[in-house]
Amino acid sequence: MKQFFNFLNEAKESQASMQARRLGLKGDGHGGWYDSKGEFVAKTEKGELKFYNQRQRTGERDLPQQKKQTNQQVAATQAATKPQEQQPQKKETEVLRGDEEGQSVTVVFGRFNPPTTGHKKLLDSAYNISSGSELRIYPSRTQDPKKNPLEPSTKIDYMKKMFPKYEENIIDDDNIKSIFDVLQIADNDGFTDVTIVVGADRLGEFKNLANKYNGDLYTFDMINVVSAGERDADTEGVEGMSASKMRKSAADNDFDTFKSGIPNSLEPKEIKNLFNALRKSMRVPTKESYNLWEIAPKFDFKSLRENYVGGLIYRIGDLVENLNTGLVGRIIRRGTNHLICVTKENYMFKSWIRDIMEYTEKKVDGKMRLPGKPNTLVGTTGYFKYASLQTSGALKTGSENLQPGGKSYGINFINKYRKK
Repeated sequence: MKQFFNFLNEAKESQASMQARRLGLKGDGHGGWYDSKGEFVAKTEKGELKFYNQRQRTGERDLPQQKKQTNQQVAATQAATKPQEQQPQKKETEVLRGDEEGQSVTVVFGRFNPPTTGHKKLLDSAYNISSGSELRIYPSRTQDPKKNPLEPSTKIDYMKKMFPKYEENIIDDDNIKSIFDVLQIADNDGFTDVTIVVGADRLGEFKNLANKYNGDLYTFDMINVVSAGERDADTEGVEGMSASKMRKSAADNDFDTFKSGIPNSLEPKEIKNLFNALRKSMRVPTKESYNLWEIAPKFDFKSLRENYVGGLIYRIGDLVENLNTGLVGRIIRRGTNHLICVTKENYMFKSWIRDIMEYTEKKVDGKMRLPGKPNTLVGTTGYFKYASLQTSGALKTGSENLQPGGKSYGINFINKYRKK
């Protein structure tokens, strides 16, 4: 047993060493790491790379001494206090974007399906943590009737109405589908330090995943994952409000409970419209016509686990999506209550069964995702059908058409390389 633990410790040490070398650091053979200027910046502690500098703030790597301190001072395990004169002056109706040096960015990646008063608490925490650095809020792109009923553009429209203070910070980008996409964009934009703000229940998941691939998918001097606070679905008020509870109330046609989870910034008529839009997207006509464990797993975990243990869901080889991080991968291992998955790029991630869903995006065959919403999901049969209908071809029709009534194409295509 002792040898086994030694093996685990050695594996952790190796991971820390690999991360340090990817960042261009040189070791002293005793766990210490130095940058190219010979400054002591990090040390391997309990298998993890911990950063230091002249300010000697454990667990972080600050900006150079002459630069302005930003949100790097906030950490999950400690918080250092700035002198009052250095505190940025924030306005109640305007979100400050960008610090003096442009080195730091604070990001939020979440489902917001639907957005709630609990999400307002999350965004307020992210704003305070950002301390004047740029704040970016990325709603996820997944849409399905059970756990993500609102289509991305719809939920973003409501988010901007609910959280007007952060309207300019909420980013609608079809290309941002996972936390990796968020971090790669920040890296490409020249930020050296990033702070990810998440709920307390997701702190470990995001911390491990984001740091694991630093130096591979992106390169930051520091990645800080900070909790926005505890959440308890069994409590009343903001702390107990969640999107799961809102989806349940919509499925139960319980408008009073639903309304209690919406910020006052939304007009009564708009709250009712959101409620109706959610019910329509969920396709739930009666209380008896849905399984609670499918739309809100945290309220019926027993049924979720019974289906999982019985092998009815999440089998080896199935394609699934992590609802917290947006990562999509094949299941390669089934644990008691968790899954080990691998993306098509061979990046591994772990997911609790309550935070996972079957990935069905590639199975969308209709030309329209929703009424009036064309299917533009790349790689789907539906997208191919929709695109072919928009493509002009020969005036005549015939067997070359792939669907009844579709416009023929390809016949008049001019290939300049074709032999005459």
